[in-house]
Amino acid sequence: MMDYPLLLRTFLLRAAKYFPKKEVISVYPNNEIFRYTYADYFKRTCQLAHALASLGVRRGDHVASMALNTHRHLELYFGVPCMGAALHTTNFRLPLHHLVYIINHAEDKVLFVDEDLVFIIDAIKDQLPTIKHYVILSQSGKMPQTGLKPVVLYDELIAQFPESYDFPDNLSEWDPAMICYTSATTGDPKGVVYSHRGLVLHSYAVGCTLRVAENDCALHMVPMFHANAWGGPFGCVGIGCKQVLPGRETINMEAICKAIAEEKVTFTAGVPTIWLMLYNYLEGGGKHDFSSLKTIVSGGSACPRFLMEALNEKYGFPIMQAYGMTEASPLALAAMPKSYMTDWPKDKLYDVKSSAGVLALGLEMKIVNEKGQEVKADGRQWGEILLRGPWIADEYYKDPARSKPSFEGGWFHTGDVGTIDEEGYVSLIDRTKDLVKSGGEWISSVDLESLIMSHPAILEAAVIGIPHPKWVERPLCCVTLRPGQAVTEEELKVYLKDKVKATWWIPDHFVFLDQIPKTSVGKFSKKELREMVAGGKIRVPAE
Repeated sequence: MMDYPLLLRTFLLRAAKYFPKKEVISVYPNNEIFRYTYADYFKRTCQLAHALASLGVRRGDHVASMALNTHRHLELYFGVPCMGAALHTTNFRLPLHHLVYIINHAEDKVLFVDEDLVFIIDAIKDQLPTIKHYVILSQSGKMPQTGLKPVVLYDELIAQFPESYDFPDNLSEWDPAMICYTSATTGDPKGVVYSHRGLVLHSYAVGCTLRVAENDCALHMVPMFHANAWGGPFGCVGIGCKQVLPGRETINMEAICKAIAEEKVTFTAGVPTIWLMLYNYLEGGGKHDFSSLKTIVSGGSACPRFLMEALNEKYGFPIMQAYGMTEASPLALAAMPKSYMTDWPKDKLYDVKSSAGVLALGLEMKIVNEKGQEVKADGRQWGEILLRGPWIADEYYKDPARSKPSFEGGWFHTGDVGTIDEEGYVSLIDRTKDLVKSGGEWISSVDLESLIMSHPAILEAAVIGIPHPKWVERPLCCVTLRPGQAVTEEELKVYLKDKVKATWWIPDHFVFLDQIPKTSVGKFSKKELREMVAGGKIRVPAE
């Protein structure tokens, strides 16, 4: 076989040559729609590559983006790595001190920032010594008020360069293409560097596992700063399918439903928080036409089963679950039912769809107990999920101390606890740090949350373990109510009585909050909840 490097360049060139008429669409506020073809996209990406070279960017340099899901950000996704540099997608929802840390730690040379996010960089600009140039991604075409220097508008920068570029084919497939940092719950964020090889193979796996094809229309709800937008932009360009990028409208459910209907979206993915927002919008009478949809993936955290069933059965929103993480590029598992399961009873099928899924083609997995022994595939024995494969990281960037335990023995230790059944489907029990150990027995916060959120009065539920004088730990449930709804602690306990695996799983106390704090990627921030309990902001009755 040829010694042929796996480079993102091949995806870009394929889209330009064979799918020049296919569209990329950006959705902006006030019903503004920008659309262009892959032919246009390729020309602008070529101009971008020239512009990067003019700014002094060379092979191996790091270029940062702080941007929403737009066509300009998609140009960066290919223009930066295909010319030989690495794109560092920064999460603008991180605390400012974490943003300073990751930009300096990555030693980014140029920073591309969305016009709506300039104020964030303005606040930290004096702490970013490695940044030599700022480029504003502007749909308005106007330079925002800013103290950034030197600064230029993206479109004005690239307009002066040719619409063709000789993207190098002599890069190594092991060269860095992207960098993403985890949103840290303790300590500083950890950096993961993705190679061209890893991203190419991951894209093949996404297409194969989630069955994305050229005739699909993909709506990118996952932020493009979050684990490569779950690989969607890379795979979709390579496959040549239509793409819709919703920018600021990601949380505007009216705009999202309109885009799905008008652009005939077939595929999308997002975190449960987004799908809960969609469900509440629909329950409030929101208009929708989901007839084009084929596959919707929920990931990032466990999707409550009631939500999955309600969206599917009531509104024809065919959602299923997948599992991954920053260190896995991110896809590792997907809950696609097998062909012979189509005639299974509905409840049994939802057991499959609400699981974390079966292993993606190309990876290896084992689930091991505290003694390092693999658990039985009986759906009952718990263990930590370990992964390895060609798109799994093998270290954290410039962080040997934290790399050693996480990648010990040539496996990535995910920190997630799960079971595996006889069909190979994994069910997540919890994060190791979020399991509640009460009286020597484990309680899954994930399972409890899913059951509690099935109550019609509950909007959100997050379970944490708190110290107990007799049982060491007991679960505390923090909940928010749906508008106009009311329920008591005792009513919730009665509701759970015949649903939990054992009565001692039922929380002793429920705390009613106006809102549950969330992380920068939309997960419940259990760290913050624990701090609120410890600091007295959440009061728990004494035992």
